[in-house]
Amino acid sequence: MSESAATTDRPFRVLGIQQVAIGGLDKGALSGLWTGLLGVEKVGDYVAESENVDEDILRLGSGVHAVEIDLMQPLDPEVAPKVHVPPLNHIGLWIDDLPAAVDWLTEQGMRFTPGGIRRGASGHDVCFMHPKGNEATPRSGEGVLIELVQAPADVIAAL
Repeated sequence: MSESAATTDRPFRVLGIQQVAIGGLDKGALSGLWTGLLGVEKVGDYVAESENVDEDILRLGSGVHAVEIDLMQPLDPEVAPKVHVPPLNHIGLWIDDLPAAVDWLTEQGMRFTPGGIRRGASGHDVCFMHPKGNEATPRSGEGVLIELVQAPADVIAAL
């Protein structure tokens, strides 16, 4: 399928940046920078053994225009996923229709990480586009892990 045909048939819209996730071996140092020096508000915590992550959730801005900054450290630095490698772990994009996006992107040959659509740290449904393609699914995030996040109704309406 040509790029122009794919563009016109896309059954979803990317509305904006939902989050930026930054990883390190010690989220204390990251927190010292982001909340201490830069003054970005911490709004939550999230720990998940299945994701090998202990994270602080910060927020820049307010309302539907807020952007989440996730400061992550691995529960075990030797276990995958290694949320600290690379340090800029992933970006999250607001999507107006996540199931339609995943179905359509899958048809286009997009590789997703294991786990499918699931509830994310901030309570929204999410899934991840794999940073690397493979023979069966050659399309990817081109070296970047990209999180697709189901936008709530107020974000869809505003953006």
